Parts: sequence; C-alpha cells; structure tokens
Amino acid sequence: MPRIDNRADNELRPVRIILGYQSFAEGSALIELGKTRVLCSVSMDERVPHFLKGGGQGWVTAEYAMLPRSTITRTPRDKSEGRSQEIQRIIGRSLRAATNLAILGERTFMVDCDVLQADGGTRTAAVTGGYVALYHAFHNLRKQGVLPFMPLSRMIGATSVGIVNGNMLLDLCYEEDYQAEVDFNVVMTDKNEFVEVQGTAEGKPFTKETADALLSLARQGIVKLFKIQKETLRALT
Repeated sequence: MPRIDNRADNELRPVRIILGYQSFAEGSALIELGKTRVLCSVSMDERVPHFLKGGGQGWVTAEYAMLPRSTITRTPRDKSEGRSQEIQRIIGRSLRAATNLAILGERTFMVDCDVLQADGGTRTAAVTGGYVALYHAFHNLRKQGVLPFMPLSRMIGATSVGIVNGNMLLDLCYEEDYQAEVDFNVVMTDKNEFVEVQGTAEGKPFTKETADALLSLARQGIVKLFKIQKETLRALT
C-alpha cells in the first residue's frame, strides 16, 4: 500500500536545515521536515541551576512549544506541565549526551524549540535541529574566545518509525502516526549509540524482533540526517 506522500517505506521526508535563521541568538537553525517546521535557537546565561553552583561545569537544557496555528485547527498555548514538559526533557537529555559540560564553565545554554508548523515528528525534528543550533552557538563562542574548545563530542539525530497497516515505515507524518499500530521515537549518536528510545504499541503488543527491526530502520534514517547536519554545518568551516 503506497504511503500518503508516495515515499518509499525507508525514505525520510524532504529535509532542509537553515543555519543562523535568527540574527540575535548565540546560535540558531530552522529545520524543515516535510511540512513540519521547527525553529531552534540557543541562548547563553552566565549562571547554572542551583544544584550545579560551585561545581565548575555548565548545563544544557531546552524549552519546547507549539504555536497556536502550527496545526490544522488552533491549539491553545500549553501552560501545563504535560506534553511540552516531556518533550523538552527529551531534547535536553539528548543534547547533554553530546556535550562535555565541563568545558562550558558555569554557564547554562537554553535551546528553545518552537514549532511553526506540525505534521508529525516535531520532537525528533527539534532534537535534530537543536543539535545544529547548539553547534552553531558553540562555534560562535569559540571564535569569540568565550569557550576554549568545541564542547560537542558526538553528533545527535532523531527520527520516528512505526508500523502502519502492517508495514514498517520511517519518519511518520501526522496521518501515519495517527494510524500507527506501533510507534517509536529514537535518538542516536553518530557513534551508533542510543540516547532515547520511546516505543509504544497502540493495540497488539510487539516482539523483540519487531523492536530490533524498527531500531535498525530508525538508524538508517538517522545516518541520513547526520549527513544533512554535516552539510549544513560545513558553512562554518
């Protein structure tokens, strides 16, 4: 059965990352993943959370929000500690996994991820675009002499996979995600390490073999995302 947008089962939606989308942020990137668009920007604060004070290391965290008309009908601004809190914790954990916090000094880097348009995969797009924005910020601060070295030790990328109508699919759009029998969000490093795996069966439970196959499919997609990230960041060299 053909996919909604006629992609192959193992094909990503068209991906574009625009570096330096905002002029005033320490680093920024707009990621477009099909119809999904997420603006990621990085701000530096010369202090750390209370639990890190005096320890000599920094912190990377994130905030995530969806604009009211990023969806087909208006979505109220999320003022609760629900879905947005969960997603921003995923983004923060993912980016910290790539960062040598000791190099940052006692500074906090806030990665704001704002969904301009949502058609599925906003959290994985935020992680992938957030990495590029954070690299951009660190690159700029190294040039300014604020940071002695590049604090990123590995790349971070993320995608979704799932089973729809019995078929394993890469990078689900909203309609596919809505129909999925199994749905995974996967975050990986370029060293073939997993940072986050969220897997859910919407109906019938899945086997280990199914999980392994979905993770393998996710890895194929994330490797392609790493290439796009590298091409985008090549402009900085």
